[in-house]
Amino acid sequence: MLQVKNLHASINDKEILKGINLEIKAGEVHAIMGPNGSGKSTLSAVIAGKEEYEVTEGSVLLNNEDLEDFAPEERAHKGIFLSFQYPIEIPGVTVTNFIKTAINSTRKAKGLEDLPAKEMLKLIREKADLLEIDRKFLSRSLNEGFSGGEKKRNEIFQMAMLEPKLAILDETDSGLDIDALKVVANGVNKLKSKDNAVLVITHYQRLLDYIVPDFVHVLHNGKIVKSGGKELALELEEKGYDWLK
Repeated sequence: MLQVKNLHASINDKEILKGINLEIKAGEVHAIMGPNGSGKSTLSAVIAGKEEYEVTEGSVLLNNEDLEDFAPEERAHKGIFLSFQYPIEIPGVTVTNFIKTAINSTRKAKGLEDLPAKEMLKLIREKADLLEIDRKFLSRSLNEGFSGGEKKRNEIFQMAMLEPKLAILDETDSGLDIDALKVVANGVNKLKSKDNAVLVITHYQRLLDYIVPDFVHVLHNGKIVKSGGKELALELEEKGYDWLK
């Protein structure tokens, strides 16, 4: 599904990614771990197509299609979903209206007509029930006054509605208490399938107690220095990152 080949990327002429190779197949959950400044968030941003980063070498392919010339919104239409560490507030735009706009924008990009209102409402209710989201939540302004847990619940709801091929959760556990963490993990676990894939980027092993990865990769100084199974995350929790340098 996703192939990252010898990826080098920089920002403001500073090289951050120094030759990343990564393959994620449909149905798999991969975790990227590493210390601050290792390049974890840069990797997610480059996959999503954020334009402030310059790819100087290598490629990112989704289902064998090179994404180099595609803007972030085009990559989103192709099935890449990026969960933000700090979601923005949009006063006056409800959660429901935001998600309707996002879905119909994606349909338009695929040459489809807007989803009929009745079908949209049915889908919204189904996904809200699946994720145990109160209907009142859906009429609130997007992220305005939301707690950290509510912001993350909203992102998982967006993910459920958009049904991406590849969901990237970039430090989605940042600042969450254990209850909010469980909400996020429960949503991800309910939504993963043999047809999609998940990339979890995190500092801490605790999230991986709830979203169990098939593979764990350690990023250090812009390179993947070690890969393994879920037990690698436990080893990192015990030893830290210094032993990998």
